Amino acid sequence: MAAKIQICLPLLSTPTSKPKPRFQSLTISASKSTRPSINGRKLRAAVIGGGPAGSSAAEALAVGGVETFLFERNPPSVAKPCGGAIPLCMLEEFDIPHHLIDRHVTRMRIFSPSNIAVDFGKTLKPQEFIAMLRREVLDSFLRSRAQTAGANLIAGLVTGLDLPASPNAPYTVHYTINNSTRRSLAVDVVIGADGANSRVAKSIGAGGYACAIAFQERIKLPDEKMAYYENLAEMYVGDDVSPDFYGWVFPKCDHVAVGTGTVRSKQDIKLYQRGIRERVRAKINGGKVIKVEAHPIPEHPRPVRVRGRVALVGDAAGYVTKCSGEGIYFAAKSGRMCGNGVVKASEGGERMIDECDLRREYLKEWDAEYVSTFRFLDLLQRVFYGSNAGREALVELCGDEHVQRMTFESYLYKKLARGRVWDDAKLLMNTIGSLVRCKVVGRQMEGLIL
Repeated sequence: MAAKIQICLPLLSTPTSKPKPRFQSLTISASKSTRPSINGRKLRAAVIGGGPAGSSAAEALAVGGVETFLFERNPPSVAKPCGGAIPLCMLEEFDIPHHLIDRHVTRMRIFSPSNIAVDFGKTLKPQEFIAMLRREVLDSFLRSRAQTAGANLIAGLVTGLDLPASPNAPYTVHYTINNSTRRSLAVDVVIGADGANSRVAKSIGAGGYACAIAFQERIKLPDEKMAYYENLAEMYVGDDVSPDFYGWVFPKCDHVAVGTGTVRSKQDIKLYQRGIRERVRAKINGGKVIKVEAHPIPEHPRPVRVRGRVALVGDAAGYVTKCSGEGIYFAAKSGRMCGNGVVKASEGGERMIDECDLRREYLKEWDAEYVSTFRFLDLLQRVFYGSNAGREALVELCGDEHVQRMTFESYLYKKLARGRVWDDAKLLMNTIGSLVRCKVVGRQMEGLIL
């Protein structure tokens, strides 16, 4: 059979129960491959970053037959600053044991700028909930599972990446162990899962992006106040807590996470943190701050996510949704999709791959499945989070049971929820009505006229 040749143009811009099988076997015809085989060894991949994105990528690579090195600078016990909410579908899709979950949230309450509260969760079914967990617990579990699958875990800080001198030459990863011993590793493929400030992204000239800043305090409450948050999570919107995002109180095992975020006024993040503390003051009085943490959140995908034999996943690629700030599921999903794409393109680690393979097997698949979701949530944030009037309209809409059902079905199962035509028409009219009553439509039109 004649080999098929594909041309790829370069960019112009520089467990509590028995685990279920997580990967399907791949049957690939070697006669169709145009990539050179690798004699005497397997394709070698470095995954930089041991969070959900990196660990999921490393596990997929190792299971698929690729020699895999997973770099993580922090030991498993180091806490990760994160709200820690994951959708229900992730528990099954990624075989997350239920004993890792701190809280099963079945009640959400959202507060408007004028402190009008709406219970957001009336449509949840008895078996449905939002899982709240700590990132240090989840990340440690996923790294250990990647190791069990065959990935080599390296506890070191990656300091640089040398690009290859020819198409099939290796990439060289430079790293330090214990901040002193310098070492290097030659690999064929690199997956950057090293967060918003990704060194891998800088090494390949992936371009910059706007980042929000999230600030969070972990507060241990007296037992009687902790009982109030046993299965309740709260969200607060208003100029006092954030000019373009929201504040939150999320329950964990023995404490609550109280935080906020912003992209427009990062220098004022502590002011907004004081704002969310003031909004919840009566509920957290007597509590003790046990940890303060902050981290950057990407606001949109990077201009370049694949270059050469390097791919970016998770926060490094910019996969955090607007409006909700969700990133854990999309990080793990992108890591797994990228790892599986490398396995497929390399025929189980037997052949070299190139940029064209990464674009076809990873980037094209990701964009086809999730680009519309990210654009829709970006639109919602611009409409509802830009002013207190818009936020009042948002909270008013959240009281509608159809809105709640559509929102939770989309969030919990990561698929577009389909409603009845009449309900969707009614929702559209209610949305317009809320915006008009809160004078959002008039304000936006004035802006366009000016």
